[in-house]
Amino acid sequence: MTDGDSPRERDLAAGEFASWLIEVRSAIRGERGSDVPCSGCTACCTSSQFVHIGPEETDTLSHIPAELLFPAPGPPGGHLLLGYDERGHCPMLIDNRCSIYAHRPRTCRTYDCRVFTAAGVEIDGDDKVLIADRVRRWQFSFPAESDHNQHDAVRAAATYLDEHRGLLPDGAVPTNSTALAVLAVEIHEVFLHRDEQSGRTTVVERPDPDVVRREVMSRNGSRAGS
Repeated sequence: MTDGDSPRERDLAAGEFASWLIEVRSAIRGERGSDVPCSGCTACCTSSQFVHIGPEETDTLSHIPAELLFPAPGPPGGHLLLGYDERGHCPMLIDNRCSIYAHRPRTCRTYDCRVFTAAGVEIDGDDKVLIADRVRRWQFSFPAESDHNQHDAVRAAATYLDEHRGLLPDGAVPTNSTALAVLAVEIHEVFLHRDEQSGRTTVVERPDPDVVRREVMSRNGSRAGS
């Protein structure tokens, strides 16, 4: 860091939290892509990540050489993974740009590293240092009390999921940090209470475990059926 730099100058504007939350939940549901202000960042493309591609993504598959794909473990037949090269880079990243950007996989279209910042979840793996650095630099803005409460609820959900795995069926809580952060975003409303008279929301510190369990299993069921 030079003498003229400061931590604040290195921060990245992540947007207003409540607005971002609406957008990212829509992306998670597959209704839209994520609108991430990457500004040339390719951390997610150079961090040894496997990219899932569904069998219905025929346009994407037609633009990726078959020899770069292999069957995804777990999902039914037809689901594929795009791996990475010896440097940990996506093979479709050429000259530091996505060579199939207009045809990129849904996974890439919906990926948003701000989800880690929102949930307070640390990135898995020493090969993800570039993403981790980006996550530390994101700064959300909180123009209203509801922004703060929603942020606190997402973080409370992530903490609860991590600390209460034993209360949920085996495999219900992801071990993968990305999936954990996404699930926290999906179920955060369980950790909010809305007063009907005032309309104000407050964070629920100790939600009903049965309610959390139903919400988690509902999300897992919807993904399994997609």
